[in-house]
Amino acid sequence: MNSLAGLRALIGGALLALAASQARAEGAFDIPADAHFNPQKLEKVGEFFRNEVAVGKIPGAVVLIQQHGKPVYHEFFGVRDTVTKAPMTDDTIFRIFSVSKAITSVAAMTLIEHHKIKLDDPVAIYIPSFATVSVGVEKKTANGEKMIDLVPLNRQLTIHDLMTHTSGITYGFYGESLVRTAYTNARIYDGDFNNAEFAERIAQLPLSEQPGTKWNYGHSTDILGRVIEVASGKSLLQYDKESLLDPLGMPDTNFYVTDPAKQKLLAKPAPNDSNYKVGFDPEVVRKWESGGGGMLTTMSDFAKFAQMLLSGGTFEGKQYLSPKSFELMASDHIGPGSGVARDHLYFPGDGFGFGLGLGVRTDPGNAKPPPPGSLSELKWDGASGCYFVVDRKQDMFFVLLEETPTERQRIQKAVKQLIYEAMEN
Repeated sequence: MNSLAGLRALIGGALLALAASQARAEGAFDIPADAHFNPQKLEKVGEFFRNEVAVGKIPGAVVLIQQHGKPVYHEFFGVRDTVTKAPMTDDTIFRIFSVSKAITSVAAMTLIEHHKIKLDDPVAIYIPSFATVSVGVEKKTANGEKMIDLVPLNRQLTIHDLMTHTSGITYGFYGESLVRTAYTNARIYDGDFNNAEFAERIAQLPLSEQPGTKWNYGHSTDILGRVIEVASGKSLLQYDKESLLDPLGMPDTNFYVTDPAKQKLLAKPAPNDSNYKVGFDPEVVRKWESGGGGMLTTMSDFAKFAQMLLSGGTFEGKQYLSPKSFELMASDHIGPGSGVARDHLYFPGDGFGFGLGLGVRTDPGNAKPPPPGSLSELKWDGASGCYFVVDRKQDMFFVLLEETPTERQRIQKAVKQLIYEAMEN
């Protein structure tokens, strides 16, 4: 009898799971009464991702949409590892790459609030080697070859420059300028180095332009991470944990995964889609804690960080940023009148300015029709495809976690379009 009862329970559980799966497939979501989403239109998000998995474009993904503090859509697609076939879950650990920049920037703002650093502080106060950096200006020799002419700074680069990506510090793994080539040739990722050593390597290289004159994506946030260490007297992870991660309840957000049980939770890209350009094996602990691109997180963890941003710097009754500090982060610092130029490598994109570590929607943009979203929305993404949008006008955020460096831009654009098409005003 016990065996028969157990078998019935097992069959019953399987039927319930199947019914739940069918309900999701049919768009029968448990949407809160005050949410402004159409369930049938929202199901197109699921259709999109199920197709992506079915045709082998991605191994899997996790998507969360939250409005008015409640989940509106929370779904799992595919697997976290094509070898083990383990399913996606809320505790699946993702390498988030440049989404790390948002966390590091908020950590820096907490130090500014405690008067440990100031936005107009020269970086050289914390890392003296930056007092003597030069700007690399491309010139042609008499025989027409390009060369770098090193010229002195017009002014010292500042914390504000680091947080707005106007420091002149760049990346060497994309673009064709001679300064970028110098980054590549310097082999700045060789060996097992810490944040202090990495900052010294960057300080020996020329800046790509004068501070404050151009938005240029690069290692600025990694240098900001070192500033945090010097100002706080702690490692970057220690300060992150004390100021943000532990109070928010983000136990699985880290730079490396050492626990064998946790390593099984790592999301992995498809075997033919693993070139992230930069980054190390997260299962092998190194000294470097890359505030610009080295963090890992879960949906369970990151949803709390996103809600804190949506709530203007507060979460579950605790204030992490004052209203003034939050608005400073969430306001455009590089728009008209700022003197900051942009080029074809301006990643925030059409209609977006840039705040302190976050893209900020400033206008509809030039596309017809304009891309979806609200003015003042905040966003960022990373090389793995992880992506988040915080829309304060709609009191909504969404987070996409995935591991697909080659498919990410197409998927991010598509999922945002589908989410906003499902929204009812």
